[in-house]
Amino acid sequence: MTGTKRHTIGDVTLNYRIDGEGEPLVCIHGVGSYLEAWSGVVERLKDRFTILTFDLRGHGHSSRVKGRYEIDDFVNETLALADRAGFSTFNLAGFSLGGLIAQRLALTHLERLRRLVLLSTVAGRTAAERERVLERLAALRAGTPADHHNSSLSRWLTEDFQEQNPEVIERLRARDAGNDPDCYASAYRVLAETDFGGFLDQIRCPTLIATGEDDVGSNPRMACYMQERIPGSALRILPGLRHSILIEAPDVVATLMADFLRQGEKVDG
Repeated sequence: MTGTKRHTIGDVTLNYRIDGEGEPLVCIHGVGSYLEAWSGVVERLKDRFTILTFDLRGHGHSSRVKGRYEIDDFVNETLALADRAGFSTFNLAGFSLGGLIAQRLALTHLERLRRLVLLSTVAGRTAAERERVLERLAALRAGTPADHHNSSLSRWLTEDFQEQNPEVIERLRARDAGNDPDCYASAYRVLAETDFGGFLDQIRCPTLIATGEDDVGSNPRMACYMQERIPGSALRILPGLRHSILIEAPDVVATLMADFLRQGEKVDG
């Protein structure tokens, strides 16, 4: 089952895609990104999972909704697409903002989840970390997504990767320049102001947490913080990587996810 489709939920029309066959898996991208961010992972997992990817509201080919976004807007739209795909329960993976959406979904609809994967995401920010992300939000509001791209590229990807993959960098630059500034800022506000650190012990499903060793935003300290609070969770710190692990190391991410989700096939039947 493969194809790009559209589904309308209230005033929002979402662009989504279903690939592969097998265990249901929903993947949520980060701020300013789009469903294709998961392509490298999907290509490696589609022989054993039915994978739902989609453009969040305000992103890609989904509706460019203006105004304030709330985390529950993203959660409700994720669930509506899972329903549309026929997933009564599913594995869930979220990257960055997608990881915050995944945390919230696990806290409010745990009965829908089989296993949870949190990639390059945040929880338990310190006062200094909160200040820094709010400064980035203010700079984004004063500039454009392209400006944000230029100031953030080396936070996302290593210099070696940038030098060796100029076509990828150009594609990312064009994507960010094409983002709607208001939608980008609305989504980034959710990322900057949301923190479920005090509630993580309520997540009671098998969980894998992974981040890049050199990710300064979704840093290893936060990953350890999450692992300490989510009962029975597993932690992987990925050497030599920064934030955009889906782009720079899809093979590493796919292998981690496959190994973790395969445990569910054995234990949960």
